[in-house]
Amino acid sequence: MGKQLFRSSPPPEKQPAHQSLAETAVQECTSNINTVISKWTSSSSDEFLFSTNSRREAEEFVEAVKHLQSTMHRLVSVNASSDKLVYAHNLMQSAMKLLESEFRRVLNANRDYLDPESVSVRSSYRSSKFSTSTTTSVSDSEDEISHEENQDDHRFSGQDSDAMDDLKTIADCMISTGYAKECVTVYKTVRKSIVEETLNNLAVERLTLHQVQKMDWETLESKIRSWLRAAKLAVRSLFFGERLLADHVFSSSVNIVESSFTDITQEGALTLFAFPESAAKIKKLSPEKMFRFLDMYETLASLYVEIETIFYFDSAAAVRFQVISSLTRLGDAARTMMTAFETAIQKETSRTPVTGGGVHPLTRYVMNYLSFLVDYSESIAVIFENWQPTLPSSSCGGDDTYPEELYSSPVSVRIAWVILLTLCKIDGKAQPYKDVALSYLFLANNLQYVVVKVRTSNVKLLLGEDWVVRHEGKVKQYADKFEKLAWGKVLTSLPEYTAEEITPEEAKEFLVRFDDEFEASYRKQISWVIPDPKLRDWIKVSLSHKLMLVCTELYEINRFGSGGGFNVRYTSEDIGNYLSDLYFGSRGSGSGSVSTKGSGTGSSSTGKSREGRSH
Repeated sequence: MGKQLFRSSPPPEKQPAHQSLAETAVQECTSNINTVISKWTSSSSDEFLFSTNSRREAEEFVEAVKHLQSTMHRLVSVNASSDKLVYAHNLMQSAMKLLESEFRRVLNANRDYLDPESVSVRSSYRSSKFSTSTTTSVSDSEDEISHEENQDDHRFSGQDSDAMDDLKTIADCMISTGYAKECVTVYKTVRKSIVEETLNNLAVERLTLHQVQKMDWETLESKIRSWLRAAKLAVRSLFFGERLLADHVFSSSVNIVESSFTDITQEGALTLFAFPESAAKIKKLSPEKMFRFLDMYETLASLYVEIETIFYFDSAAAVRFQVISSLTRLGDAARTMMTAFETAIQKETSRTPVTGGGVHPLTRYVMNYLSFLVDYSESIAVIFENWQPTLPSSSCGGDDTYPEELYSSPVSVRIAWVILLTLCKIDGKAQPYKDVALSYLFLANNLQYVVVKVRTSNVKLLLGEDWVVRHEGKVKQYADKFEKLAWGKVLTSLPEYTAEEITPEEAKEFLVRFDDEFEASYRKQISWVIPDPKLRDWIKVSLSHKLMLVCTELYEINRFGSGGGFNVRYTSEDIGNYLSDLYFGSRGSGSGSVSTKGSGTGSSSTGKSREGRSH
């Protein structure tokens, strides 16, 4: 019994070997990590863990944290109640605070690399450069692909490149150890502030529809110009850069890439891409405003593929839908303004004849407008694709018809119709001229202006060479009629038969009648104008050929008449000089008179004939 009272207690159970090894591993990890944390959280330290001089130590620290995580998991599986787990967990939190602090510091220290004033527009976006796959198909040469890979792989140099790698290293560690939320929160906070600051520097404002509609046109136009610049920089630099950064930093998690990128950029992107829609809803969409809206349409359309690829995620669908909505509204606005333009042509009612039969302001306005319009050929091809005009019931201007089958596209049809509509109006504006010859000169001048504008602009690409040739023929018809009416009496004053059949007395009669008719025609036409030099020269050459040869022969016959013939007023040289001075309008003789002095039989000089016009 007594021996039993003094018998010693049984010895404690010996720990399993695998449990002891797990605790030892945790203890070793915590020791190494604790040393680093103490060093880099010391208030006396002016250095940072993720810097050039300590990068190797930082990498070793991250690996130690990852190793601690794995050893903690192993220890939990063998002894979930181990005291060392509590200590290791607390140490892990301290390590995460240090990494989170470094993550925030690296982000803030490199926040300027997306400043639109200091960064050049990056290379064209390629969906294949993202970690997520997209449905966009882009065909490039091997050289282009190689060039872009080089740009993307080295988009940052020196410190910036190191910063990219540091951010990725920290993010990978925090995500793998269960601290993704803390990491992403810091990232979103810093990067969203950068996006907002950059958009603000680009003059991107949050404007309501009411605010936009209250603006006067000068203010709105100024904001449109700012938007045109901002849109390209925002897409190709800011949003593109944010997508590249998110892809790189969070390459270990597609879901995190999506959520962080969308949360950072979506608000700013919607503000940017909603502006064109608001602008297109203003109430006064006059034709003169067309080109600013086409600028926005063309810019947005040219960026759409890049936008669609950058904002590929399902969570960013609102951005893509907003771009489509803005394009649709801009297209509606363009069609509204085109209708207003056509209506303005139809309602143009001025009846005052243009002085000298020159080009009517309506012709200049319409053709200049169309010349600018067709510079947006790709955009208007889409906008006007299924939008047909109400065609006139009958043509104007003789045999000019409206053969739609001659044109290659709906845009061509519409442009041809607008020109025809304008020519119909011009045809009506020829009626007030009291002189029929002047009305034909007016028609020739205006149609020639149209033809030249078409031939020398991109309008020709839409209407084709056949259109130009047909209307050049019509100009010639007008010019021929003008010549016949304006110079008919002069031409009929000359003999139709050959010089051999004319006696000196008959020659004298022809020349007297010719002098009278020529002077009358010249006086009438001194203020008339042909602005186009090609048409002006064509008419003058035609007249010279018809007048000079016959007149020269008559002069020669007259010289051999009795007494040496009479003194003619206009020699061949005089006629050439007077014709050369016509159709410049105000450049012609101010008095509109011609010389009535005889210049002698068959003799004259340029100086003498010009002096005679001042009397």
